[in-house]
Amino acid sequence: MRNIALFLSYLGTSYHGWQSQKNLATVQQTMEKAIAMVVGHEVHVTGCGRTDAGVHAKCYVANFRTDSTIPVDRLPYALNTHLPEDVVVTRAFEVHDGFNAIGSCAKKEYTYIIYNSRIKDPFYVNRAWFYPKHLDEKVMQAAADQFVGTHDFAAVRSVGTDVKSTVRTVYYYNVERQGDLIYLRVCANGFLYNMARAMAGTVVYAAEGKIRPEEIGAILEAGNRTAAGPTVPPGGLYMTHLWYDDGVENFECTPVL
Repeated sequence: MRNIALFLSYLGTSYHGWQSQKNLATVQQTMEKAIAMVVGHEVHVTGCGRTDAGVHAKCYVANFRTDSTIPVDRLPYALNTHLPEDVVVTRAFEVHDGFNAIGSCAKKEYTYIIYNSRIKDPFYVNRAWFYPKHLDEKVMQAAADQFVGTHDFAAVRSVGTDVKSTVRTVYYYNVERQGDLIYLRVCANGFLYNMARAMAGTVVYAAEGKIRPEEIGAILEAGNRTAAGPTVPPGGLYMTHLWYDDGVENFECTPVL
């Protein structure tokens, strides 16, 4: 059977995350239904990660197997006719049999967006976290820098998924202000459950003066979830960049817009 990789993007507001759940709308189920209508048989779609309810993806990679002979360059057009407007396939291509969207992924980038203004903007509802108190991005960057490197990130995860290890490597964590919008971009070799959102909450904690940036290292060492910042709302979080290198496939997935 052919192994097909897909690039897609989606707004997560109407979905209970990526992973299939009984009686709940998820992106995985939406994709599997659309693909089955195009290829003529049921499929299992493997995604590059479990985005949570309300979390978005500007770029996302998934793969499935099929014996359909439909050309890969036609697949995005065919699939998009069966998908809702908030889920879009941007590219399809054939990959080697051992390729797996999550297992072959070398590193991922998430971006968290904060709308830092005293006045709400209805166009950012479920697209950015509204935070009316002014945030100092320099303090936020000093806090973000403490996460870079290989650490045990148990202090910034929510219990909910069993993992073999809570040690991860963060390659960069950059804070950038553009007017009233603050972008927190973090890249790692993997993320624990709610890790990106808890890290963002901890960075904001530092900007609020509730902790000093230099205390974050000790918080990570202690593994104390209550000492770190809160898990910020899901609507501001986007998967924004993926890197693949499994010895055969070597490519990146970046936003098309």
